[in-house]
Amino acid sequence: MGRSPLSQLRRYDASAIAQYYRYRPWRAIWRALRIAGLFLGFILGLKWDDWQGQTERNKCRRASQLRQILTDLGPTFIKVGQALSTRPDLVQQDFLDELVKLQDQLPPFPNELAFRIIETQLDAPIADTFSEISPNPIAAASLGQVYRARLFSGEEVAVKVQRPNLHPILTLDLYLMRWAAGWLSPWLPLNLGHDLTLIVDEFGTKLFEEIDYINEGRNAEKFADNFRNDPTVKVPSIVWRYTTNTVLVLEWINGFKLTDFDRIKQVGLDTDALIRIGVTSGLRQLLEHGFFHADPHPGNLFAVASPSTNGKQPVTAQMAYIDFGMMDQLDEGGKENLVDAIVHLINKDYIELAKDFVKLGFLTPDVDILPIVPALESVLGNIIGESVRDFNFKTITDQFSTLMYDYPFRIPAKFALIIRSLVTQEGLALTLNPNFRIVEVAYPYIARRLLTGESAQLRRRLIEVLFKDGKFQWQRLENLIAIAQSDDGFDLLPTAQLGLQYILSGEGQFLRQQLLLALTEDDRFHTEEVQRLWNLIKDDLKPDRLLSAAVGAIAEFSAARTAAIIPSVAALTRNPSNGTMKEF
Repeated sequence: MGRSPLSQLRRYDASAIAQYYRYRPWRAIWRALRIAGLFLGFILGLKWDDWQGQTERNKCRRASQLRQILTDLGPTFIKVGQALSTRPDLVQQDFLDELVKLQDQLPPFPNELAFRIIETQLDAPIADTFSEISPNPIAAASLGQVYRARLFSGEEVAVKVQRPNLHPILTLDLYLMRWAAGWLSPWLPLNLGHDLTLIVDEFGTKLFEEIDYINEGRNAEKFADNFRNDPTVKVPSIVWRYTTNTVLVLEWINGFKLTDFDRIKQVGLDTDALIRIGVTSGLRQLLEHGFFHADPHPGNLFAVASPSTNGKQPVTAQMAYIDFGMMDQLDEGGKENLVDAIVHLINKDYIELAKDFVKLGFLTPDVDILPIVPALESVLGNIIGESVRDFNFKTITDQFSTLMYDYPFRIPAKFALIIRSLVTQEGLALTLNPNFRIVEVAYPYIARRLLTGESAQLRRRLIEVLFKDGKFQWQRLENLIAIAQSDDGFDLLPTAQLGLQYILSGEGQFLRQQLLLALTEDDRFHTEEVQRLWNLIKDDLKPDRLLSAAVGAIAEFSAARTAAIIPSVAALTRNPSNGTMKEF
């Protein structure tokens, strides 16, 4: 587009893009015809194979044809293929093997052009910046390609160079996608309405952010800061003095793609440990930090073997994130609404869950939720229970598709990226372990978060889980502890200390009273329930550690505050309330 206004765009602007192409319809028409022609030819080829009984014989050729079509159509369609390449449960293996090549096996652009871009951007010859650099790119992706280099300081780095002339391709595809979204929405068997256009706008916004390498560097540093205390997550450092909008220089990561199963096994990495790291870090991004990676395909995630410091212990697994172009942010309200939805799902409180969907934007505020509640119960009722191990996002997505057809559910633009991130990570986990169920890792994390209650909001939600209809749910507490204990990294003692501190605090007055009532309801002391709890936790609470934790918790309070608690305890034990216990 040369000196056109679009070449100066640093942020996605749908109005500016539409205005530009409105007066150049021949460009949009020619591109649309090319896209339609390529896919029509592919579909007719599949039909011909079916009619001729040659589907099995030609499947590899058709898979290669689809990859080539996506490659020829450029960055937008390559990213669609990248997303599909992480779903072995959705795409048959022959097509999967080809789509995986879209992650970092794309045709590179000429080295001479790449080196010229580096020298222009850094205002110095290549030889004055790097002591050595690979003569050819070691990976080529949809938006750029990467060289391996070494600085004169001896530091090994990756040099990421953006493909030239991206703006004409991206803006034209986004213009056509937005036009198609507005035209197709009324005809789709989903109640998406105008939100399909908003999803395209969100995608466009993220693409423009992704081609700004300074923005990517800032994202990497923010992400690294969020995980600074987590040794299982590795983030490369940015070399800012050699970074511009179209050239990014960062620490080199020695690792293996998550799909390279043989290499991962060869170096002694535990695949299940990698899955736990991936799922837990994904949940932390959403529920703790609110800043999440929206494009976690295998080309952006690496397994890293971290050797022990003494050389005797086995290597431990790390997961390295290496691309931070497509990120998004959840505000505090969004994070709290997500936690609320999880708590209400655990509680099987479908009325409140329907309200959560309104808060999250899946339902509009004017929707009557009462007819939707029974449908939610029918879809989600078996997730918490005996069939919990059968839960996966594909199952729930398939079931929700029926709900979206029958009820006015919609996909908020922001949550389209969250859903994409979650299903992609599940697809990666299925690649490493076909029997993996994301809930087996997610549940211990959620239980641990609720039990530790680092914030007032989490403590309030724990109380909401432990009480139903005003009655303490002994079985739920047992289940939460048992689920949390299934996580090897969970230490019950610090949690017990935090719990004791909370019970003795002013904020814990309600819980203190309700626990005493629960111990004495039905005019009896519930020794059986207490004994079950003790049998569950006694191995984790050794007497010496337990005494130390109790002393530490009580030391937080003055003698006067502790004495003030005693009268209320005595009064409550003399006035037990009646009630029945319900199991989780």
